[in-house]
Amino acid sequence: MLNNKRNYNRIETLNLSYIAVDENNCIIKQGIGRTLNVSQSGILLETSFFIELNSKISLSIGLEDDLVEFAGTVIHTKKEADGKFGTGIKFNNIDKISLQILKIFIKFFNEQKNKQK
Repeated sequence: MLNNKRNYNRIETLNLSYIAVDENNCIIKQGIGRTLNVSQSGILLETSFFIELNSKISLSIGLEDDLVEFAGTVIHTKKEADGKFGTGIKFNNIDKISLQILKIFIKFFNEQKNKQK
């Protein structure tokens, strides 16, 4: 059995837009990815292309009338059998308002996940 070292539970969610930037804040790649799971500390995003470790990522999460931007750093990536990539992103410096919206986002999807059971 695997030990879960995460501080927060992960849940499954939907799609997010994302932008990968280099050290000079120039856009490297841009796209839409399917969120595989999310917590208060980070997100696992399915992308159609590889994103380098330590790349800076800007994510947009929409919930009802709120659109929140999150910054993060790629901490791991794995190529899946279907050719897509699982990209683990750790959130960086979330402000209080964005954190509150993220908590609502997580709660909403927890409720949706429980309805599907």
